[in-house]
Amino acid sequence: MLPKFNALTDEQVEAIHEHSMRILEEVGIDFLYEPALEIFKANGQRVEGDRVYLDRKFVEEQIKKAPSQFTLHARNPENNLVCGGDNIIFMPGYGVSFIYEADGSRRDSVMEDYDNFVKLAGASGNLHMTGGNIADLSDVPDEIRHLKMLYSSIKNSDKCFMGSASNRERAEDVIEMASILFGGRDAIKEKPAIICLINSITPLKFDDYMAGSLMAYAEAGQPVVIAALVMAGSTGPASIAGSLSVQNAEVLAGIALAQCVNPGTPVVYASSSAITDMKTGALSIGNPECALFTAACAQMGRHYGLPTRSGGGLTDSKVVDAQAGYESMMTLLNAGVTGINYVLHTAGILEGYMAMSYEKFVVDDEIAGMVLRYLRGIDFSEDAFAFDVIKKVGPGEHFLAQKHTRKYYPIELRDPELSDRLPHNQWANERLDTLQRAKKQWQEVLANYEPPELDPAVDEALQKFMEKRTAELKK
Repeated sequence: MLPKFNALTDEQVEAIHEHSMRILEEVGIDFLYEPALEIFKANGQRVEGDRVYLDRKFVEEQIKKAPSQFTLHARNPENNLVCGGDNIIFMPGYGVSFIYEADGSRRDSVMEDYDNFVKLAGASGNLHMTGGNIADLSDVPDEIRHLKMLYSSIKNSDKCFMGSASNRERAEDVIEMASILFGGRDAIKEKPAIICLINSITPLKFDDYMAGSLMAYAEAGQPVVIAALVMAGSTGPASIAGSLSVQNAEVLAGIALAQCVNPGTPVVYASSSAITDMKTGALSIGNPECALFTAACAQMGRHYGLPTRSGGGLTDSKVVDAQAGYESMMTLLNAGVTGINYVLHTAGILEGYMAMSYEKFVVDDEIAGMVLRYLRGIDFSEDAFAFDVIKKVGPGEHFLAQKHTRKYYPIELRDPELSDRLPHNQWANERLDTLQRAKKQWQEVLANYEPPELDPAVDEALQKFMEKRTAELKK
């Protein structure tokens, strides 16, 4: 892996930490969940109503309890993932309400979309996980969506997946389904198998849904991604330094809670922060400021010795056009070169975090492959310098027929899966642009995809649990 790019000096990193500590000590964080308040009280922190004031020494001690990296286990062990260190994990978009068709029309996302995106992620050689709440399900009742989504992730791929964090009860359902899949709660506590996204409510608040979910996963020994989405200029200061201090305070407060619940709980230091577009008041994510938030997140995580998470192929565009391409490449490549470990929203995102597109998914998958190749860097082994081959070929000849070329071509020179490199006379036969090629590609992938076999006994147990919980929840 290439060396990591730092956007901040050591002094700037320390300045963010210092201002965050002042926020935690002097301003405090609201936790709208009584069990969380009780835990902080039991650990000697000042609690006034819903407001928790966290002591600097206490926070710093809690951070040290979290591991610097951890393994996330898949039902196919070949797809296990290490989060932290020099590792990077790519996964699809998350939490969208709408789907854009190739003709530019927009519709509500449905269960079929969720299944399809899991399959596309399962088939991808560049995406390491299938994701979590990839798309909201407008055709499934809210109270059972988490069951349907998790089952789809389990059934349609054998890669790692994420769990629901919409409230404590649903988090417990997810933990139980993972226990069925992996052989019990003790099994997943020893070998963590699910990870969830916990979002603070900026500025400086955790609601009962997020705090309850965080505590459920921590009690079960499952990793939690603790993220802040600061909108600089509205939910945070317009100055990036000020918003970074708010973001850092929120994330550290969540980490402290996880460690109080279960010392050693794997956590991921996360940012999904960006800016407020002052012309519209809306969130904007396809911009250089968002990339700076990502770069700072990577450094703050390294400062605390924790794995990090950011967004990936982000854009504000509503269509798969040049804007979608250049914004997505900027944000995804930036996540890679700054050293982010866990990249949510790698593929598919359009219109901020609001929508996805099948064609954009394929375009971003291609970008992900390019980024992974770039991060691998250059082979400087003696054999790679190829002196003997250069001497053999000599001036004015070519290397096409050399064994060395056949050996290194598939290693060093990445073949594109979507990009067009054909001579004009061949391209002119169909004249397909990127959007048309992407549509053709995702349709072919889905037509040929066969989900990995799931143990019939496990499948039956999962379905029985879902039927039981569906009946209970509908009451």
